[in-house]
Amino acid sequence: MKIAIIGGGIGGTATACALRAKGFEVALFEQAAAFGEVGAGVQITPNAVKAIMGLGLDHKLDAVAFRPRAVSGRHWQSGRQNFRIDLGEEFRAHYRAPFLHIHRADLLDVFASELPPEVCHFNKRLEGVAQTGAGVQLQFADGSRFEADLVVGADGVRSAVRREVFGAGDLRWTGHQCYRALVPTGGVVGHVAPESAFWMGPKAHVVTYYVKGGAAVNIVAVTEAAEWVEESWSARSSRTAMLKDFEGWHPDLQKLFEGVDEVYNWGLFDRDPMPGWSKGAVTLLGDACHPMLPFLSQGAAMAIEDAYVLAQALALHPDAPGAALAAYEAERLPRTARVQLEARERGRTYHLPSEDEMAARDAEYARRAKEDPRTTGINTDWVYDYDPRDFAARRAA
Repeated sequence: MKIAIIGGGIGGTATACALRAKGFEVALFEQAAAFGEVGAGVQITPNAVKAIMGLGLDHKLDAVAFRPRAVSGRHWQSGRQNFRIDLGEEFRAHYRAPFLHIHRADLLDVFASELPPEVCHFNKRLEGVAQTGAGVQLQFADGSRFEADLVVGADGVRSAVRREVFGAGDLRWTGHQCYRALVPTGGVVGHVAPESAFWMGPKAHVVTYYVKGGAAVNIVAVTEAAEWVEESWSARSSRTAMLKDFEGWHPDLQKLFEGVDEVYNWGLFDRDPMPGWSKGAVTLLGDACHPMLPFLSQGAAMAIEDAYVLAQALALHPDAPGAALAAYEAERLPRTARVQLEARERGRTYHLPSEDEMAARDAEYARRAKEDPRTTGINTDWVYDYDPRDFAARRAA
């Protein structure tokens, strides 16, 4: 089976690695001139780490990732700790994998460095998808064509594959805007606590964590916008604008923000869950089919899970791609739909407008912390428990 992958981001390169590991012939098409990730950090939660372990690439991940000590929740103004989830040995043993922080470019390289040059085709902007009885013909802006037995659209929230096969769809402006920035630390861990810190305030929240082995602190600062903001990872903003939007927040955050040099800012968009991702010999993966708000740190994680499961499904049904895609969707659709909708809900609970509502939420965090620390705060136990490596066994059962 000759498989074409559209999109050379984290989802597309992970898919290429997973399919090649199963012996499939793969061609990857990326519209940019080279692999590259704009942006900053990403939190790789245990569920995604398990997929990377299943691909045998965890040694590469460990070499460039940072291991935080905890996930903590803090009051936006006082700095009071409302919850803390320890990420040590007990956490790793429970989920069978660690919780890691990594720069997006380093994560992309974990997968891209595994791909031989002849697999990767750059400057290929997709313009047409035509399904015939013999397979799928792809048309690119440079006039070139490619025929494949199966096409995987891993080309992001504004997917050309989705547009050509399913229509433009219902991309939704969520009313949130996100600042991202990096603050160099000189490699000295201690500039901020070595943890993933959630600062929750009125109609806004901030997440801080280390990347680059502790050489930088990643800042994700989300606020509600009165006007539409462009969906672009390369749109520049300023330290002044970020400081103004978070005026009055805790002095530690103000000090951190003052160390920022480059600031990026973009609007957050999502879609409602799709009823299906496949049509004929074309399927979708990652943000192309389930774009989600970043409030559960699952955008990259869901794409990596998708990649692993799709390869497993095709390996189980190498002569029946229709059955393979049906199995892929049956496994992935319910899970990604739940994550999409839960992430959307966190946009509400992280951004409560009044101190009374925030106090009630924080009291609930404290109550759950006494019962089971893993379920407190962001309450993602159900996300991390999932193991894509068990897919084949689940299908057999």
